[in-house]
Amino acid sequence: MDWGKGITLTLVAFAAIMITMVTICVKQDDIHLVTHDYYEQEIKYQEQIDRMINASHLDMNAIEYHEGIKSLSLHLKVGSVGTLHFFRPSDARLDRKIDFEILEINSNSVDLSSLKEGYWRVKMTWKEGGKEFYLEKKINI
Repeated sequence: MDWGKGITLTLVAFAAIMITMVTICVKQDDIHLVTHDYYEQEIKYQEQIDRMINASHLDMNAIEYHEGIKSLSLHLKVGSVGTLHFFRPSDARLDRKIDFEILEINSNSVDLSSLKEGYWRVKMTWKEGGKEFYLEKKINI
């Protein structure tokens, strides 16, 4: 084989590999944005900072994860209303949101056995006594 054929075969092989890679990338459909309204949330981030500051002034652990029984306990005052967002960074299709209202001091447990095993971020936003709070906890189920 002479140099001309070797260079031609190398260029053809390179072009075939590039076309294959582009085709694979175009057909990939499991890419998900973290949120669909990213820019709108970015503008409202100062409100989020205020919620985080309010939560940092609390003298209690508002979220407690019990690994053995796959349960989450909320230590909030009666009358607290909010949302738990179970965020799975690796797959947005697994995300879950649960609204809650603390009516009794003993009704503050959430069963997590239905969630897929792995790394989760629990994002809790709640309102208590006219103030809004935000707390985030990383758990591994």
